[in-house]
Parts: sequence; structure tokens; C-alpha cells
Amino acid sequence: MEKLKRFLKRKNIEFSAKRYLIDALGAMAQGLFCSLLIGTIIRTLGQQLGLAVLTDIGSYAMAVSGPAMAVAIGYALKADPMVLFSLAAVGWAANAEGGAGGPLAVLVIAIVAAECGKAVSRETKIDILVTPAVTILVGVALAKWIAPPIGTAASAFGLVIDEATKLQPFWMGIAVSVLVGIALTLPISSAAICSVLGLTGLAGGAALAGCCAQMVGFAVISFRENRWGGLVSQGLGTSMLQMPNIVKNPRVWIAPILTSAITGPIATCLFRLEMNGAPINAGMGTCGLCGPIGVWTGWIAPSEAAVSRGAQAITPAAMDWLGLLLVSIVLPAVLCPLIHLLCRRAGWVKDGDLRLQ
Repeated sequence: MEKLKRFLKRKNIEFSAKRYLIDALGAMAQGLFCSLLIGTIIRTLGQQLGLAVLTDIGSYAMAVSGPAMAVAIGYALKADPMVLFSLAAVGWAANAEGGAGGPLAVLVIAIVAAECGKAVSRETKIDILVTPAVTILVGVALAKWIAPPIGTAASAFGLVIDEATKLQPFWMGIAVSVLVGIALTLPISSAAICSVLGLTGLAGGAALAGCCAQMVGFAVISFRENRWGGLVSQGLGTSMLQMPNIVKNPRVWIAPILTSAITGPIATCLFRLEMNGAPINAGMGTCGLCGPIGVWTGWIAPSEAAVSRGAQAITPAAMDWLGLLLVSIVLPAVLCPLIHLLCRRAGWVKDGDLRLQ
């Protein structure tokens, strides 16, 4: 056993929730952002502007989402170069075999393939053959074997959430908005979670509401401490910057969480706001305005995941634009400071509790 522990330590193979559910999942979201999400935005712009070159560029970026995710995961796992480059083939296979649940298949399979590749890396004199062969053979074999059922399970679970939100838009609007919003601020990836589950439709709209409540909410309530730099870094970057302050005083989180519990059902019940762009957008919030942009792309050109659940392109009406603006920006910017003020008056939060280091 001690010999195995020394071997794993030497190979930097660490079996932990942090390594796989925080580091790998977060990196996977970045890979998705740099391929599927940005590609969707560019392609949609090309389609709307009639520029075929942008449409082609966007399509190429979207096509390599599997390899991008797998390589990003390998990078997070500190894979050696030969392993890292070999993961491109693994990611392509896992994403293709996983279908609508491809991202989850890529996450699981890329982790296993990367760790197997790391285990044999630089252990033989023919490393240039052994390392990529082991990584690709393990990864692609797993893709053929377990990616389809993983994809089916992930897609089915996402469909259950979507259908439950349609049947119970008020309660599910609260649940999805609060839980995904919390995930966005925690050191895990809400974007990857939404992509793995394929959250679109009303459930995607509720997820978007929760994420925006966290980002815009924290940006506004911490303005007196962090001024314009904090407003931009949290409002267009990530509310995860507040995690050290949340650990010190969890009560600073009350206002954003309650705000998401309010805006979630407003999105699902009042405005029937659907997020039918790429599912990753549902977990992005106002980060680079990707969440609202995802709603817009879903109106104009729904993603494959959304189309598979009955979504169709629409011409947005004034009510659609009003709902998007209120849920994404205005309501979080108004409600969160009001709730936060009550927390301050109750003595739960004081000056300096939200200052970014």
C-alpha cells in the first residue's frame, strides 16, 4: 500500500473531490466557453448579419467542444504534455458518443483516461508510443462503452428538471434559481453543471435568474467597499470572488440567495423566460453577458439541446425583452440592496464584510 501511495504521489494522481469536482469541472467549463459558447455567439452573429465567414468560424469552434473540454480537464489534472495532447481524441469520441449528455461523458471519461495516461507516462523507453496509445485506447474504449448510457442518463435527468419546472414553475423556479446561483458563487462550475444536465427552457431561465442575482447582487451591495473595479469584476466576472468573505461571515450571502429565490419564479411564472441557447449559458449569469446573450441566441437560433425538447425560433416581443432585462439586471440590482440593508440594520453585516482582497 505504501508503495502504491508513493507511486500515485510521484505521478500527481490525487483521488479527491476537489481535484475532480472543482478543478476538473471548472476547467471543463472553460473549455466549453472557448469552443461551444463563443462559437455559438459568433455563428449567431454571422447568421443575423449575413456574414458567412462568421458563421463558418463559429461552426468550427462549436465542432471542437469535445476536444476542448477534454484538454482543459487534462490541464486541470496536471497531465504531462503527451497525455494532454492525446486527450483531444478522447474528448471528441466521448462527446460524440454521449449525444445530448456529451459534456458529462467527457468529464468522466477524460478524467479516467488522463489518470491512466499519467500512470504510464515516462515509464518506458518508448514513451512516445505508450503514453498516447494508453490514453487514447482507454478513453475511446470507455467512450464506446459507457458514454451512451452516461449521455442518456444526463439528458433524462435534465429533461426531468425541465418538465418539473413546466409543471411547477413557482416552486421549481425557486429551487433551480437558488441552487444554480449558489453553485455559481461556490468554487464549482455552475456553467458546467448546466451544460452537463442540458438545462434549457424554463429551467434554463430559472438558472439564469439565480446566477444573475448572485453576480449583479454582490456587485451592487459591495459597491461602497469595492467601487467600480469590484462592480465590473463581480458583475461581469464572477461572484466567486466573495467566497473568502462568505466563509468569514456567511450572512453576507443572505441577500443574493433571497434575491434569486424571488427572481427565479418571476422568470418562470410571470415572464415565462426560456434560455434556449447553449445550456452552458444558463449557468454563466452576467459573466461577459453570456447569460443574456444565450437567451437572445435561443430566440433566434435555438441550440440542439433546446430543439430536442421542442424549442423553436421566435421573434422576441417587447415583453420578452422586458423580462430579460428585469430578471438579468434590474431586479437583482434593486432587490438585493434592499434585502442587504435589512441585514445591515439587523447587525448581521457590517462595513468591510464585502471588501475584496
